[in-house]
Amino acid sequence: MDSKNHWETVYETKNPNEVSWTQSIPQTSLDFIHSFKLDKSAKIIDVGGGDSKLVDFLLEAGFENITVLDISGKAIERAKKRLGGSAKKIKWIECDITEFEPKETYDIWHDRAAFHFLTSSNQIEKYKALTIKAVKGYMVLGTFSENGPKKCSGLDIKQYNETQMEATFNGFDKIECKTEDHTTPFGTTQHFIFCSFKRKQY
Repeated sequence: MDSKNHWETVYETKNPNEVSWTQSIPQTSLDFIHSFKLDKSAKIIDVGGGDSKLVDFLLEAGFENITVLDISGKAIERAKKRLGGSAKKIKWIECDITEFEPKETYDIWHDRAAFHFLTSSNQIEKYKALTIKAVKGYMVLGTFSENGPKKCSGLDIKQYNETQMEATFNGFDKIECKTEDHTTPFGTTQHFIFCSFKRKQY
């Protein structure tokens, strides 16, 4: 099964309380985004956003230029349904991140738990090149740490530590890394590392 079919099946057959990544409040992500102190007109993209509630909180905070990208059309439809009329304020992109061809640049690139599904060097290099092209400001990345799971949703993932994150995204200056114990809807714990970066200016 290819990646798209995998994720369409997940979002078609499972509710938010049946998948490990669900968060009622994505506090760590919000803290990082607010720490950049950008204008509400800042362009933000949530990569692998699925039906995450990050977009709800960003709208509530007054951000006006939000894009959500996900490989799963069903995840996007679920998010649109939840947001109701507010969904019209969001740009929705149904795309595999490794095939994304951005038409604009972003002040904030956010990715919680999408990047770690890219396990081949070719996929990782594509993602790196994409961030260099598309990010003019800041980046927030959350992945499973070395103490986190080795698989998620039945798929292999790649774990990271702070040194690896910094080395991978060497076109950026690391601002801060922090770890987080994410409690899943079914009471288990997943260990994440989150890092924030600022695009190097040449």
